Amino acid sequence: MSEMSTSPTSNEKPDTAVKNPHDVHRQRSNMDARTRAIANANAKLSNPLSGIPYDRLMADVEIFAEERGLTHLLPELEKGALVAQDSTCYDRLDIFSVEDKRILKEEVTHRWRQTPMLYYMVVMSSLAAAVQGMDEAVINGAQILYPTQFGIGNSNNRDSWLVGLINSAPYLCCATISCWMTQPLNHYLGRKMTIFVTCMISFLTCIWSALTNSWWHLFIARFFLGFGIGPKSTTVPVYTAECSPAPIRGALVMMWQMWTAFGIALGDLIDLVFYFIPDAPGVTGLNWRLMLGSAGVPGLVVCLQILFAPESPRWLISKGRYEDAFNELCRLRFSRVQAARDLYYIHVLLEAENDMEGRNRIVEMFAIPRNRHAALASWVVMFGQQFCGINVIAYYSSNIFLACGFTQIPALTSSFAFGALNWLFALPAIFTIDTFGRRNLLLFTFPCMAICLLITGFSFWSTSETGRVAGVSIGIYLFTIFYSPGEGPVPFTYSAEAFPLYIRDVGMSFATATTWFWNFVLSITWPWLILAFGPQGAFGWYATWCCILWVLILLLVRETKDKTLEELDQVFSVPLGTHAAYGLRQIPYGFKKFVLFQNPVPEQLYRVKTETEVLNAGDDEKARRVEEEDLEKANA
Repeated sequence: MSEMSTSPTSNEKPDTAVKNPHDVHRQRSNMDARTRAIANANAKLSNPLSGIPYDRLMADVEIFAEERGLTHLLPELEKGALVAQDSTCYDRLDIFSVEDKRILKEEVTHRWRQTPMLYYMVVMSSLAAAVQGMDEAVINGAQILYPTQFGIGNSNNRDSWLVGLINSAPYLCCATISCWMTQPLNHYLGRKMTIFVTCMISFLTCIWSALTNSWWHLFIARFFLGFGIGPKSTTVPVYTAECSPAPIRGALVMMWQMWTAFGIALGDLIDLVFYFIPDAPGVTGLNWRLMLGSAGVPGLVVCLQILFAPESPRWLISKGRYEDAFNELCRLRFSRVQAARDLYYIHVLLEAENDMEGRNRIVEMFAIPRNRHAALASWVVMFGQQFCGINVIAYYSSNIFLACGFTQIPALTSSFAFGALNWLFALPAIFTIDTFGRRNLLLFTFPCMAICLLITGFSFWSTSETGRVAGVSIGIYLFTIFYSPGEGPVPFTYSAEAFPLYIRDVGMSFATATTWFWNFVLSITWPWLILAFGPQGAFGWYATWCCILWVLILLLVRETKDKTLEELDQVFSVPLGTHAAYGLRQIPYGFKKFVLFQNPVPEQLYRVKTETEVLNAGDDEKARRVEEEDLEKANA
């Protein structure tokens, strides 16, 4: 996936300030040679223009313009290169007009003031996320209807496994085939066409699912739905990141999770609405067929929207289409200077990435300790997103509410309430994830989720139907409230930050395949778990996993909030045993602080640089040469 975006998210502090070279070298000396090489690669990829003298920069821009046939844009490219190197230089240089200065300043002070085309792209991406959520949710209501029609509605092992297999079919496809097709699709088709193709597949397979007349036919249709879900789940956030300006990039990318939750709520609402549709002459099960088929309609809308959206400038540049990339950037930005800045910066970033070619990134992801620690932490949070039990409720909540005593209509209504809560409590995540930190959110919410699952499961022992219904509903709704601002948005955000830039695309493929594989495992096994152990044992199983995951997060997951790329190298270079011991020491600290209400001094495991560690660009260039020598020694 060499062409997937490896740009840092806005949750990472940009390394644009020039740092004390002696301090940088001292930090590097605390790492092994291969980790120093990664740090050097990160430094180069975080801002390849850092430390380049003015004359050399202008000469490089002129050569770039001549080689790419952009000499008619040379004045804009010169301004853009200067701003790309130092985002505040426009205040000090007379080359920038008053209008240039105003637009560049407002880019930071009024960061949500963007072009109509950018917001058109945001609406389209949000609807694509809603397509994802609806694809996942409509089966929730349909499965209380179609099993009986297809002869698999009995409470026995065979029928339970078949229902689970049908429900999990798209995720089996995602984990085994479609997620790994993302790179070739993006390479040959581009971001726009990949989104078009995957949304069209979603539309067609949803219609196909609605026309099936046997369980194996429905399984095949839903398996092919996975070809629409897998590549889209990776491509749309990448497309959004590559089109968005840096100040709001992270917030826009996080909207994928939020609008996927909205799609789940919408799918649950559609289940409730279409439940009342009676069969038509010659058509049996029209209600569940409309549920499954309706999920494809937003996909068709996205197919129409994408025709008028801009192509990813980064993809166009990777194909040598610089003029087209500049024109698309002009549609997404207010000024030609902004477009020229982003054009030149993307170009030099891709050139820096090309310098990393020839290295086995998959091997290095596990062979180098810094990368291995990031992969392990990402695996934990991605696995945890599934085995905390959220998708048991997302896919089977209607069955769960039926089992506790509801009839079908109240069960579907309660499922919609779950979807609505999942969406509403995903909204604060935009703020809480950067306020409290990723690790702290997970450590706080996982015990709460475990308690909620135990409440849900143990409520089935109640002999009072009212008490049983109340306990199950309260347990599920509270679980959702704790999940949505915590384990909901954290895994994808965390995985996007944890890996070094040069293997981030490979790391994200690994993380995405992880979540889809365990999604498949969870959805196929739940009907059997209910049959074998009852709801008490099944919910207790996932409550136990929430407790296990709390321990794994405490020991293995490192905090990434507000860390620069260089600081992330330090965080993930800490030996695994050292970090695990640090996690154990946090238990008495947390007990004193949150139970005894004392004020213990927190332990600082990671050394974070201060603002005073800043010197001039000439010294930074010397530090860069020291880093390059380290890289040469490591490669030798």
